[in-house]
Amino acid sequence: MRVKCVICDRIDRLEDDLPLAKKLRNRPITTYMCPDCSERIKDNTEKRIATGNFRFFRSSHPAEQEF
Repeated sequence: MRVKCVICDRIDRLEDDLPLAKKLRNRPITTYMCPDCSERIKDNTEKRIATGNFRFFRSSHPAEQEF
């Protein structure tokens, strides 16, 4: 399955039997981010958390209380 990163427009290939490929096929609203963009966003978020100026905004959904 060919997928396109929503941030950098890089086209990757996923195996058809991967859970992510199935999720993307069955739920078109689900977006794909390439590993490079995911890592970059993760690093930048960790840097912002380390500054102390980053706040998590969470809803009152019970499943998010474990987060």
